[in-house]
Amino acid sequence: MGNEQSQLPGIDIDEKAIEVSDFWSQHSASIIAAGNLTNLSIFIGEIFVNGSLWTSQTPLEKCTKNLMVFRHPCIIKYISSWKNNSKFYLAVEEVIPLAQVLPKLNSLQISVGLHSVLKALHFLHENASASHNNVCISSIYTTKDGNWKLGGMEYLSRYKDISCDYLSKTRSNRYGRSVDPNEEKLLDNKLGRRDFIDIYAFGALVSEILKSRLKDDSPVLSTFRDYCKHELQNADISKRPSFENILAHEFFNQDFITIHSFLVELPLKNDEQKSEFFDSLVDKLRLFDEEIVASQLSGLLLSRLVLLNRNAQERVLPVLLTPKTDANDETQADLIFSEDSFKIHLRPKLLEIFRVRDAQIRLLLLQHFSKFMHIFTRDELLSNILPELLVGIKDTDDRLVAVTLRSLADLVAVLGAAAVVGGKRAKLFTDGRPVSAPRRGTTTRRASAVVEAVAGGGGSGGGEVAAVERRSGLESGNRGVDELPERPRPDGEEGETSTEEIEMSLGDENDIDNWEDWDMNEANQTAAHHHHHRPIPNGDTRESPPLPDSTRTVADPARKPPMPEIEALDIKHRVDVTKKEEFDFFQVVLQPLKSSLEK
Repeated sequence: MGNEQSQLPGIDIDEKAIEVSDFWSQHSASIIAAGNLTNLSIFIGEIFVNGSLWTSQTPLEKCTKNLMVFRHPCIIKYISSWKNNSKFYLAVEEVIPLAQVLPKLNSLQISVGLHSVLKALHFLHENASASHNNVCISSIYTTKDGNWKLGGMEYLSRYKDISCDYLSKTRSNRYGRSVDPNEEKLLDNKLGRRDFIDIYAFGALVSEILKSRLKDDSPVLSTFRDYCKHELQNADISKRPSFENILAHEFFNQDFITIHSFLVELPLKNDEQKSEFFDSLVDKLRLFDEEIVASQLSGLLLSRLVLLNRNAQERVLPVLLTPKTDANDETQADLIFSEDSFKIHLRPKLLEIFRVRDAQIRLLLLQHFSKFMHIFTRDELLSNILPELLVGIKDTDDRLVAVTLRSLADLVAVLGAAAVVGGKRAKLFTDGRPVSAPRRGTTTRRASAVVEAVAGGGGSGGGEVAAVERRSGLESGNRGVDELPERPRPDGEEGETSTEEIEMSLGDENDIDNWEDWDMNEANQTAAHHHHHRPIPNGDTRESPPLPDSTRTVADPARKPPMPEIEALDIKHRVDVTKKEEFDFFQVVLQPLKSSLEK
């Protein structure tokens, strides 16, 4: 069907129907509003329907009008309606027919659901003076959170509009088992009661839903089923209890139903009632199976009114938003949900809440984010959570920005800095800690230089000894550097050292092994030594005369481009890829020299 000429821009309606009834078909739909995806249910009916009752309004149009007028947490929520191409469209919150999920529900879930339907009927009769007139399984729907909602409002009428003629005309279309066979006679009762129609229908509903349950399933369940059969469907309407009395039955006075009812009606409670409720809520929730709590109450516990309540923030949410990582850990005994239950029931709701642009809600989520972020998959963190966090750092609220940055820091360990920070990154910091052992590469280069000098001399005269002594001096200097204590400052600078002083130190032979361009200086000096060195005859230990100034190799400052200051400081970030085979310096060099001198 798509979204052609619909009153809700961007809506996409599935072609396949979820359910088809006499007057309409139900379809799933989705709509993107303000960047958020919202799922809806669409009821589609004909504009013209045969029958004397539907001359002015079709059944779907009348149902739409009643949903707009009668608003209650236990009644399906109206969204929008429109006409298009001889069709009438009704958009409501996402629901599915109760009949499709009823076989999968347990006794506690059914008890909570029946209580919700009863609350909706109580509201209609006590507050709106209206009768539903068709309470049955087909008029009840469930949300994705498992909450039952009353629908099927096409036969609803005000007390003043109920007449024998109206009841007789609608009898054929209403659910037969829910219709009191004597309703027309009882309409003119002396008590003036108009609730007896829905009370009878509710009794029939309970009997039909609980008929498949074993008698020993629950003593309270069996007792309530008999109560509905004999009291709610009593032929004498004076003996039928009111909705107020039915709500007071012990079947609906269970702690779990009380908790569910309070959360549903939270907007109607005062601050004192809320404070007392949240103070004891966690202890009560621990008494029930976590799967029941998660499936039935997770949506209500993560509602806006709960999240913004101060008592709930202090006593409930820290326990609610922290999943158990180890069932045997005694320190986690106070927690309610395991990781599996958290993933199935709370994770989808949290993903939706992260799209809410409310500063107080976002602050609350991020305060506990590190406790439950591991529950999300990597794709969910990248696609859903991270984009919302990046929006948060651009807000003008300093508190929100600070908390968001802390959460981004937590994400780095999971997603990596490249995914969180983005952009091009480079290694701008080095490890300035002193080495604790002589560097093998340096020793290898010195030993190689000495061997080359020996080979060039053709013997083992005084030149070799002098070269060894000079290299040994350098070794001693290096050992002194390696044994330096750890630098006290994090930037690796003990004093005020200028860039010029650093550049001068690069040319100092005594500190040559401390800098990155040691290899370049070593190579230049070795090449100059081979080019100008005069071989010393065997046995001649006299020092060779100094070379003329014209033959000395002097480093030209103009040839070396000036280094930027940051590069001069970051002088150890490159790795020498030239690797030479290591050998025993004393075995290869000193031992032959010693043998030569002895001869």
